[in-house]
Amino acid sequence: MSDRKLFGTDGIRGTANRFPMTCEIAMALGRAVTHYFQTTSKRNKRPLIVLGKDTRLSCYMLEQAFASGVCSQGGRVVLTGPLPTPGIAFATQSMRANAGVMISASHNNFADNGIKIFDSNGLKLPDSVELELERMVLDRELIPIIGGADLGSVKRLDEVLGRYIVQVKSTFNASYDLEGIRIVIDCANGAGYKLAPMVFTELGAEVFSLAVTPDGTNINDHCGSLHPEFAQEHVHKFRADVGICLDGDADRIAIIDQEGMVIDGDHLIGIFAKMMLDEGHILPGEKVVGTVMSNLGLEHYVKSLGLEFHRTKVGDRYIIEHMNESGAKLGGEPSGHIIFRQYSTTGDGTLAGLKFLEAMKFYNKTAKELVGQFALFPQVIKNIHIMHKKAFEDVPAILKAVKVAEAKLKNKGRVLLRYSGTEPLVRVMVEGEDKNIVDQLAHDLCDVVKKELS
Repeated sequence: MSDRKLFGTDGIRGTANRFPMTCEIAMALGRAVTHYFQTTSKRNKRPLIVLGKDTRLSCYMLEQAFASGVCSQGGRVVLTGPLPTPGIAFATQSMRANAGVMISASHNNFADNGIKIFDSNGLKLPDSVELELERMVLDRELIPIIGGADLGSVKRLDEVLGRYIVQVKSTFNASYDLEGIRIVIDCANGAGYKLAPMVFTELGAEVFSLAVTPDGTNINDHCGSLHPEFAQEHVHKFRADVGICLDGDADRIAIIDQEGMVIDGDHLIGIFAKMMLDEGHILPGEKVVGTVMSNLGLEHYVKSLGLEFHRTKVGDRYIIEHMNESGAKLGGEPSGHIIFRQYSTTGDGTLAGLKFLEAMKFYNKTAKELVGQFALFPQVIKNIHIMHKKAFEDVPAILKAVKVAEAKLKNKGRVLLRYSGTEPLVRVMVEGEDKNIVDQLAHDLCDVVKKELS
């Protein structure tokens, strides 16, 4: 089991104003990040930190606390205001900053918050650096105290949003426009509420915007990629060609076809893989990167295209790490985090939405027709709330249940148990060719997990 005390799968996350998402931790982390880049970077002795946020009420206090920590250690802060997570990664690179920081709990409700950190290349920090930052946060004596003229400063830069809009629009094939396409866009009352409607409107689409009135408490509230039913209703109402749902920090996407059906993230990756291959952006034999949660149907389809398929741990930072190591150009997760490495260093919901519309144009097909290119295996994922986290190999009853399930699948399916990196949950996944068998095995496994860990 991990010895991490602060960082999880995707930065630090928790209930706002309770450990670890307190102002005290945010300020200490600001100091730690600044000190780390002071001592490891050759670029700036006064590190430049780009600091963004989503629309949660608690972002105000955490933004100020983190910025105070940076200033107390001699760093310079640029505040962007509400901006999607991929926008922070882009701005960090564009401004040659030492680091970028996003205050957001992504798809969680407004009472939660989190902090994600990017390095100067717009990449999420590796485990080793996060552990070093933890040490400094939890032991303030590891960082020297400074004062006087060595203290830092803060300024706001409102034009970052405009720069990012230009960047995202530039990824759309210039041979096409969106004239005549009707799009429902659900922005989850989150960080993409300004950006996404502007991007699609400026490219010519008729846009119907939903959840674009954030009030600090309504982010992800029965809207966005985790609640696509809101957009599904409006796809029918407006007879739209496609629905696009973002999450709170706009780094993931759910897409709805013209009949109101939600398209799985693995289906999106398969569609993008074929388009990039047909456009010549991916060559035969190159890799597409998924995770241990990616559907077997996607793996089989990617291989049928003459491409390799590689799985990483869950988390888009592990995907991009492998993409950078291997040269892969496309990766993603079933949740809708899609990474186009030639354009972005992290998942980008708005960019993925544009690329899906590009696929519709490229193949001259509807959203539903694109999805019909291949089928996914029946898959069940259950989240089980637990009281204790134990290594699964130390719980004999769980090990036995997994072996029984795998035997019944007869090498034509998979079983996966994993702990959530941000919540007290075990995620139980079963997939195979027969939906009835998959459903029963998932039910049985969940019963065992509940009994042993609750």
